[in-house]
Amino acid sequence: MDSYPGVITADPTKQQERHYYLLSELQTLVKDLPSSFQQRLSYNTLSDLALALIDGTVYEIVQGLLDIQHLTEKNLYNQRQKLHCEHQALKQDLVRKNKDALQSCKSHNLTLLKSNQQAELEALEIRVREEQRMMDKKIVAEMDQKVIDQQNTLEKAGVPGFYITTNPQELTMQMNLLELILKLQQKESQSGIL
Repeated sequence: MDSYPGVITADPTKQQERHYYLLSELQTLVKDLPSSFQQRLSYNTLSDLALALIDGTVYEIVQGLLDIQHLTEKNLYNQRQKLHCEHQALKQDLVRKNKDALQSCKSHNLTLLKSNQQAELEALEIRVREEQRMMDKKIVAEMDQKVIDQQNTLEKAGVPGFYITTNPQELTMQMNLLELILKLQQKESQSGIL
C-alpha cells in the first residue's frame, strides 16, 4: 500500500483511497470507545471526520490546541503554586512574629496577646481560603474559556461534532472525537504516513 503524504494532491483517486483508509481506521478505533458513544458515531459522522482529516491540517490544528492547552495548564498551575508559596510565607512570618512577641511579653499581657494572635491567625486563614477560592474560580473560568476556544476553532476548521456547548454529554463526545483524531495521528506518524 502506498503511503499517503500529509498533503494530498488534487488526484481524486488518491483522495478517495485516503478517505477509505481513514474511515476504516476510525471504524477500528471507535470499537475502543464505550458502546453509548459508539452508537452516536454514525457511519456518516465517521466519513465526514475522515474527509476532514484527509490533508493533515486538522492534525496540525489539534496539536496546536493541545500545545496551547498544556501551556495554559502549566501557567495556571504555576500561578496557583506561587499563591500557595506566598500564603506559606505569610503564615511562617506570622508564626515567627507571634513567637517573638510571646517571648518579650510581660506576664500580665499574655492572655490579651494570645487572644489577639489567635484572631490574627484566624483572619489570615480566612484570607488564605478566600484567595485560594478566587484563584480556583479563575482557573476554572480560564479552562472553560479554553474549551470554548478549542470548540470554536475545530468547528471553523470543519471538524464534525464540534460546536460550542457546555452539555457534559456533548463535551464527552467531543473529547472522544479528539481521542480518535490523536490516536489516528499517532498511528499515521508511527507508520510514516504523515
